[in-house]
Amino acid sequence: MRRLEDEWLEADGLGGFASGTVGTLRTRRYHALLLAATRPPAGRMVLVNGVEAWLEADGERYPLSMQRYEPDVLYPDVTANLLEFTTEPWPTWRFQFNAQTLITAEVFVSKATCETVLRWRREPVPEVSPSASQSGALTLKVRPLLSGRDYHALHHENAAFNFTAHISSDTCCASWQPYGNVPCIYAATNGSYVHAPDWYHNFSYVREYERGLDFSEDLATPGVFSFDLANAGAEAVMILSASDTTSANTAAASRAATLAQTEQQRRTAFGSRLQRSADAYVVQRNEGRTILAGFPWFTDWGRDTFIAMRGLLIAIGRLDAAEAILLEWSGTLSDGMLPNRFPDYGDTPEYNSVDAALWFIVAVHDYLATGHAGAATKARLQAAGDAILAGYTQGTRYNIKASADDGLLCAGVPGMQLTWMDAKVGDWVVTPRIGKPVEVQALWINALRIAATWNTQWQKPAERALQAFQARFVDPSTQALFDNIDVDHVSGAVDRSIRPNQIFAIGGLPFSLLEGAAARAVVDQVETHLLTPLGLRTLAPTDPAYRGRYSGAPYERDGAYHQGTVWPWLLGPFVEAWLRVRGNAEEARQQARTRFLDPLYMHLDHAGLDHISEIADGDAPHAPAGTPFQAWSLGELLRVEQLLARLDRNIA
Repeated sequence: MRRLEDEWLEADGLGGFASGTVGTLRTRRYHALLLAATRPPAGRMVLVNGVEAWLEADGERYPLSMQRYEPDVLYPDVTANLLEFTTEPWPTWRFQFNAQTLITAEVFVSKATCETVLRWRREPVPEVSPSASQSGALTLKVRPLLSGRDYHALHHENAAFNFTAHISSDTCCASWQPYGNVPCIYAATNGSYVHAPDWYHNFSYVREYERGLDFSEDLATPGVFSFDLANAGAEAVMILSASDTTSANTAAASRAATLAQTEQQRRTAFGSRLQRSADAYVVQRNEGRTILAGFPWFTDWGRDTFIAMRGLLIAIGRLDAAEAILLEWSGTLSDGMLPNRFPDYGDTPEYNSVDAALWFIVAVHDYLATGHAGAATKARLQAAGDAILAGYTQGTRYNIKASADDGLLCAGVPGMQLTWMDAKVGDWVVTPRIGKPVEVQALWINALRIAATWNTQWQKPAERALQAFQARFVDPSTQALFDNIDVDHVSGAVDRSIRPNQIFAIGGLPFSLLEGAAARAVVDQVETHLLTPLGLRTLAPTDPAYRGRYSGAPYERDGAYHQGTVWPWLLGPFVEAWLRVRGNAEEARQQARTRFLDPLYMHLDHAGLDHISEIADGDAPHAPAGTPFQAWSLGELLRVEQLLARLDRNIA
């Protein structure tokens, strides 16, 4: 049995999703049954937060859902009756209430229609005669809990909420529009609806409380659906949608069965559990595609997209989607830069990342290496790569420019965070890293070498930058690498912090910058100081600035985000670097799987089920934190998994 607080995710392919917990309890403001992207993949709104569901039989009431109210009241409690939970093929619960009553409940999102399907089914009870298990009245009652709010916000009782229900002629389907600027909510069922508007107050979301945020909410409930489950095999169905996709001539139960069959076939077509989970992050943007950085609160970020797609798409052969994403993003170039992210509101992207455009070139390399691209696509992507390198060579925003002194890439201005270590609280940039950060140089040199394969003008800049890197970045006291040189644009100033960024000089990118003993020194330092079962720490515990716990209010959490907190995605470049310095023999490959990948596979059954968390505490036991569903965490696991499989084939 999984932990009650573990979370499940059902994504709709447009940026919307349904999510919740094993115990049916909503612990986040983002947990919902119908959360729709009104401007895919942004403009996300929570429409149906959840349901209050229960059975009525012989004067008894048996709960099928659980709520937490302030100050810390759980009611009702389903845990005693919850037999099991699985995510195969989608979130499914089994409850038993007495010798005659066994209920299966399930929820899935149809990728084809963006509808959320809820089904409750009365099952025959083993070792009970059919006549006994089917006797007596049994009614399922379901109260939808609605808000109609931005997914980052919270909802409270107010006079503006519109409880008006539009009911079908047979009373089995209803729709509501809570506010004038909110999509209409449609519910198609095989039950009957009775209008009974009410407010439920003071729902308490424990994860929001732990994060130092507002955590209490009021939800509106317009009425109650009733379903007859007197007989074994009887099924109750509710289809929730933000658009009226249901047909008046199609019964809800039949439609649900068709949606389930289609969705199960779609999921079965994926090659593995990881590949099925990877599909959740691929969403529509305009006429193209993009990747959401994570659920429940991230949209699409440039850096995250290009890192994640290498494993989520390219490594596993989803090349049409990879091409669509690269082409979509190539159209957003500005002065050699690609956006750091697209905001939830407004259409103006934010250009404040030094490495997003360089990761784009790396992703282009991986994609073009497959031979999938046609001539026009290849030319367009190579032209985008040339434009990036030209912009960076000439100089662009935030002092991003190839240095005339050594050909390395300098970047940064006070008050701006440009690298992936980008935490900022108010005016405080936690890890500014102004100067020449080590992983930025690894990306810069790799980008130059990649582009030199189609444009020889980049060959000499690549050679010059590599020579400078090898001459300037090795710390003579440890033989590992500085995290940053020419700090704050002061020539010769260095940062000796032991961080994972140096690993990119050896692994995680197409070309290593160091070999032999120099490469081994880097890998050994990272392994000794930073390696944990769930990824690499962002700072060595011996550093006075180290923070071993990611917890508390935003100030405390962001202060720890890159100051010791573990990031699972970094295991990808680490494993690749570890194999490069130890060789690819069978023993090394098997050790890599056992030591580094097995803990991540185990993590698939905790926190965000079937997914990998964004971060974890630097201190043992390395409790997962941040988003429970993170694109580049899963992407790097897939990429390394495919790397090991390829090595197996080549050596065999």
